[in-house]
Amino acid sequence: MEIAGQPGKREWRAKLLAARAAADPAVHQAEAAALAAAAARLALDDAEQVWVAAYVPVRGEPGSAAMLDALRTAGARVLLPVTGPPGPLDWAEYTGPAALRRARYGLLEPTGPHLSPAAIARAAAILVPALAVDRRGVRLGRGAGYYDRTLPAARPDARLIAVVRDEELLDRLPEEPHDRRMGWALTPRAGLTPLSAAH
Repeated sequence: MEIAGQPGKREWRAKLLAARAAADPAVHQAEAAALAAAAARLALDDAEQVWVAAYVPVRGEPGSAAMLDALRTAGARVLLPVTGPPGPLDWAEYTGPAALRRARYGLLEPTGPHLSPAAIARAAAILVPALAVDRRGVRLGRGAGYYDRTLPAARPDARLIAVVRDEELLDRLPEEPHDRRMGWALTPRAGLTPLSAAH
């Protein structure tokens, strides 16, 4: 819920997108390398093949495809979203950068078979794109609502991880009833940080 006199989601989005656009490309590259290293250290269950749902960062989003490759090197199988009409995201397996194609909204998606929206239930961890997240776990996305419609089908014990720059981990963001709280933030400098929703 937005509080009178406080910035709303629209104002936050404009401010955060402007800051990303102004970021030095060298800083973005260094942060992407740090996020790939942090992703490689995510605790994975060695007892079985672990699935991690992620995304390909585009348009100044923190990270790069190297984050996905680091997950695969660490032993995970990686799901990536496939966009369609507004609704829950479909998913396909990431098998490497050569198997990505351009899709709507300037996104990159796997060329392999679509696995259906229900595939999100395979994921032990879900890396969620965000413009910011607060210490309570409230995530600010771009406003299309794809993840709000997708995350209810996730496993109850799945780790929901917002991927943001360190300065995008904030004290408080506006929240609405349909917002799904994140349990962790993944940032370049701090790595995996638990949020209050994780406790």
